[in-house]
Amino acid sequence: MTRTMTHPNPICVAVDTPDLAKALALVTALRDSVGYVKLGMEFFYAQGAAGYSAVAKAGIPVFLDLKLHDIPNTVEQGLRSLMALAPAPAIINIHATGGLEMMQAARKAVPASTKLIAVTILTSLSNDNIWAAGLDPARDTADHALNLARLTKQAGLDGIVCSPLDLAGVRAALGPDFLTVVPGIRPADTAANDQKRIATPASAIAAGADILVIGRAITGAADPAAAARAILASLA
Repeated sequence: MTRTMTHPNPICVAVDTPDLAKALALVTALRDSVGYVKLGMEFFYAQGAAGYSAVAKAGIPVFLDLKLHDIPNTVEQGLRSLMALAPAPAIINIHATGGLEMMQAARKAVPASTKLIAVTILTSLSNDNIWAAGLDPARDTADHALNLARLTKQAGLDGIVCSPLDLAGVRAALGPDFLTVVPGIRPADTAANDQKRIATPASAIAAGADILVIGRAITGAADPAAAARAILASLA
């Protein structure tokens, strides 16, 4: 399946720093160049709710990437606490491997105004990695990701986080309206680093990505805003 962009600016920059001043400077510089900002464990565990609010108030919608994974009640109550953040995240996530009941409990805690999505198979994991962890060796990462995506939709969530290499099966099975947030995005001239299942921005969009999570290709550039604009231009 080949698609065009579903968001005016699908670029979500990953702000992977524990430093509040660096995060604010980056978000301020990128305010007019990206569609979303991702704040993950590295930032949130260092800066907490106050740091989150400082970045969120800069005006870019926030994907709060904390990947909750625990028993259903703990995840539900944890998400209720996170929904008190101001302004509320535009997107928040959990792990699909927590199971159907955990995801259903999570759904009860998150209002429709925040997109609730689930991580399928991390982009740092290869087939050998998932098989070593005990997943069915007769099935590859794409097959396991699709199974978890189906479970996520059954639980009533809005979408998933998945590798760009897993998109084709997800789109074919679950249709065009299931939100796909896709890390492992590398422009052709950048290094893979710790990601194993990657794609270029244009190929990910064509395969069915809605939102592209991009980190060092933007944050490590001499001019992050120019780098983001160049990636966006490549999608036109």
